[in-house]
This record gives sequence, C-alpha cells and structure tokens, in this order.
Amino acid sequence: MDGNQPSGRARSTLAAQALRIIDAHSGAVVPGIEPSTTFARGPDYELPGAFTYSRQENPTTAKAEQVLAALEGAEDALLFNSGLAAAAAHELGTPLATIALAAAVFELVRPGQRIVAPQVMYHGGLDWMRRLQETRGIELALFDQTDPQGLENALAGKRTALVWIETPVNPTWDVIDIAQAAELAHAGGATLAVDCTVCPPCTTNALELGADLVFHSATKYLGGHSDLTAGGLVPAALDARWEEIKLVRKLTGSILSPFDAWLLLRGMRTLFLRYERASETALKIARYLAGHAKVERVLYPGLESHPGHEIAKKQMKHGFGGMLSFLIRGDAAAARKLAASMQVFIPATSLGGVESLIEHRKSVEGPHSLVAPNLLRVSVGIEDVDDLIGDLEQALERL
Repeated sequence: MDGNQPSGRARSTLAAQALRIIDAHSGAVVPGIEPSTTFARGPDYELPGAFTYSRQENPTTAKAEQVLAALEGAEDALLFNSGLAAAAAHELGTPLATIALAAAVFELVRPGQRIVAPQVMYHGGLDWMRRLQETRGIELALFDQTDPQGLENALAGKRTALVWIETPVNPTWDVIDIAQAAELAHAGGATLAVDCTVCPPCTTNALELGADLVFHSATKYLGGHSDLTAGGLVPAALDARWEEIKLVRKLTGSILSPFDAWLLLRGMRTLFLRYERASETALKIARYLAGHAKVERVLYPGLESHPGHEIAKKQMKHGFGGMLSFLIRGDAAAARKLAASMQVFIPATSLGGVESLIEHRKSVEGPHSLVAPNLLRVSVGIEDVDDLIGDLEQALERL
C-alpha cells in the first residue's frame, strides 16, 4: 500500500527492519552504535573499510543514511547535526564556514544570485534566507503560497538559482503542488529543494514528483521521539551539486553523531505506524474543532473544506499528518491562555513526536511573523484521541 522498492519490498517493510542490516559477527537484529572517531589502518597502511575519521563519515550514520535514501527511493542521503543551526564567517563575500544542513543547500547559491521561497514557511529557514540577503548580496523573492500563480509570478522573467518550498507550509498548512513547482523551477533553470519535514517519505516522495533535493528536519517525524536533533538531505541525482554539498559537510564537520544516528534509526523503524496514528487522530481533532463555536477557523489539509485538499490528496498518499492549526475567536492573550490551560497537550515548540504539543505560534516566530495573533499550532501525537479532544474541550470552556 505504500509503494514498492526494486527489492520488491514495501517502504514500510524497509523502515521496520532498517533494511534488514543484520550484524555479520553477532547476528544482532537491531543496528548497533559505532562510537569510534578514528579507524586503524593495516600493515601496508591500507584502510580495512570505507571509514577514516568520524568527522567525515561514521558507520552508524552511514546506516541511517542508507535507510533514509531507501525510503525516499534515492541512491544517497546525508545526515547533519541539525536541520537549521548556522554560523558563518565571510571574507570578500565568500563563506568560509557554515554549520547546518540548510546552509549546505544555500551554499550552492552565489552572491548576486536569487532564491525564491514562500512568504509563510518555517520561520528559522526564512530568517536564514533574510540573513543571506543582508550579508551575501543574494536576492530573496517571497511569493504568496495561497495564490496558485504565486510561484509562477515570482519566477517570471528573472533568472533564479534556487526555489525552496515547504509543503504543507508551517504553520498555516497551505499546500504547494510539488510537481507544478518542479516544472516551473526547471523551466527557469532553477534547482528545486523541498522541505518535507511534515510530509515524510511514508506519505510523500518529492523526488518522484520532480524535486532536485529533499530536506528533512529529522528531529521531527523521522526521529519521532523528541530526543534528537538532526537534519537530512536527499538528492535526485549524484551530480556535481551533490558532491559540493558533501564537501561542505566534510569541511564543516556538521555530520550527525553516531548516537543520534542510532536514535534516528530507531525512530525511522516506527515512522509509518506513528504517522498513520497521528494522521487519523489529527483528522478527528480537526473535525471536532471545525464545529466548535469558539473556533474561528481550522487549518488542516485533510479537511475537505481546505483549499489545498485536492493537491494534498494527490501528493500525500498515506495520511495528511499530525500538524494542524486553529484560530480561536479571541486575541493573542486568549490564545496564550488556552495553550497554558491544556492538561494533556504540552505547551512546547517542535513537532512530529509521540507526545501532543500546542503553542501560540506568533509568540515563537518573532517580529517578521505573518501568522495571525489568535493562531494556535498543534502537533498531534499518538495518545488516546478522546483524551486529546477532552483536553481541548476543557480549555476552550475557559475562554
């Protein structure tokens, strides 16, 4: 039901068994951790394997990369120590160091070139793009992701190096058509990078829809337990662009650590089940909230009333995910009060974990935020749906 691989096995099977990587010496079913930072050479100074130093590559990280690549239907993947955390030094406008997965992608964009991105998306990524605009002379054009012609208008008549999209966009969950974005980007000679953090490979495979690069904050659904920080990048082709990204990771030492890679391996093994449960529960919660007198609007692509529902149904094959937002009938203070009144939902930032979270997004995003002051973002976990709906009910009654 979730797409077959060349091996004949479904992606859910590959995930559950972590590609059936059985330890050759012990027969261990669960992949182990190799914490060594360095690897011995033989009598002729030859390397016995593919690893020299864990700042560049590590056996445990490589196993996690194999699983992620398989789930995306790709030949390779890279894991970084975060989805977005950056520090840059500059000399004559040339970056000397970047530490981040997103920075590795943006490293491909040179001074004077152009990035196109949605005006509403993960605020950390948008803040980083604004910084590039201010410090590196890169042009940034933001398009209205609610306008079906928005991306086309932003690209028209202007040479663009990188189109960065997120779908559904965080935290309004507007849906961008990946296949259409790929067609538009490629027609203008641009690279298309897709942030699939909230539509992981158990539901969407953006490479199959034309994306050149797929980005994941692996901290979220891929890890799934709120206990690791990681980022993943997957290419459509093993080309010069991919080799440059690999070089950036090598030079900056931003590889994911062995222990976090092991946690990520564990998380990906249950990805399909967790995502399915969160999707089912989120749809029930969205329908409940849509009928509540104290709720102004519910933003969830799984609702038939959502403007992007048909596109989401086309490119999210196995559930619409656990992320939704709702606008209460009240102001920012009332929204913060509701979040603080929850007894099952935890008022905290992040998403994709087994525990359900709620947050007042405007307070988190800062001065550039376009998010409505009465919007609350919800990450639905795997708890009992009646407990979650009951918690929302008691909190809404206090407004």
